Amino acid sequence: MKPLADRIALVTGASRGIGRAIAVRLAQDGALVGVHYRSESDRAKQTLDLIRAQGGDGFLVAADLADPAGAAQLADALIGELRARRDPQLLDILVNNAGIDDRKTIEQVTEADFDRMLQINFKSPFFLIQRLLPVMADGGRIINISSMAARLSFPTMPVYASTKAALSTLSRVLAAHLGPRGITVNAVLPGATSTDLNPAASDPQRSRAIRDTVALGRIAEPGDIAPIVAFLASPEGGWITGESIEASGGQRL
Repeated sequence: MKPLADRIALVTGASRGIGRAIAVRLAQDGALVGVHYRSESDRAKQTLDLIRAQGGDGFLVAADLADPAGAAQLADALIGELRARRDPQLLDILVNNAGIDDRKTIEQVTEADFDRMLQINFKSPFFLIQRLLPVMADGGRIINISSMAARLSFPTMPVYASTKAALSTLSRVLAAHLGPRGITVNAVLPGATSTDLNPAASDPQRSRAIRDTVALGRIAEPGDIAPIVAFLASPEGGWITGESIEASGGQRL
C-alpha cells in the first residue's frame, strides 16, 4: 500500500520546478494530485503526463494567483472537482508552492512590484487555505513552501524574503489553530535550487560562488525538495506541526 493511497492533494505552481517535482512525488506515493497552473497549460500537461507515465493520476486546475480573486477561483474549481466525483471526497493535502521573486533593492521596488509579490507569495496562500478549510479532511496536511531567504539578509530580496517569512509565521499560527482537527501545518524552506525562479543557481558559472556556501557542496535540484514535502504529507510525518524545516544542504551555516 502506498503511503498516500486514496488521498487527494493540490499543489500550486505545479507546472514546473519544485512544484512539478512535488506533484510527481505525491502521485508516486499514491495521491490523486491537482496540478495547478496559471497560464502555461502545455507545461502543466507535461507534469500530468509525467505523473501518469509513472502510474499515478491527477487533474489540471487553472487560476491566476496574482489576481486578488485568484485564490477564490482556484478554491471553487477544486471544490467543483471534488464534488463532481462519484463519491465526493475531501482534500487531504494542500501544498502552497506558487511564488515569484523580483530581485531589486528597496530603492528599486515599486508599489506594483510589492503588491504583486505580496499577492502571490502570501495573500493567495492565506486566502486559499481559508477557502479550502471547509473541505479539508480532519487529519489533513498543509505544507507551505517558504524560503531560507526568510532567515538571511539578501539585499535584493526585501519583499520576497518578507513574504516568505510571513508564510513561515502563518504556518506556526495555523498549526496551533488547526491542531484540534488533527491538521498539521508546516513550512519547508528551500535554499538555492536550480529552477526558473533562481537563474543564478541554474547557471554553471554564476552558481560556483553559491556552491561554495553550501555544506553539501552543490546546488539543489527540485527532486531534493519533493521527498521532504512527501514525508510531511505522509502518515509518518503526522507528529510534526508548526515547524519551518530548512532544505538547503547546509547553505550559509
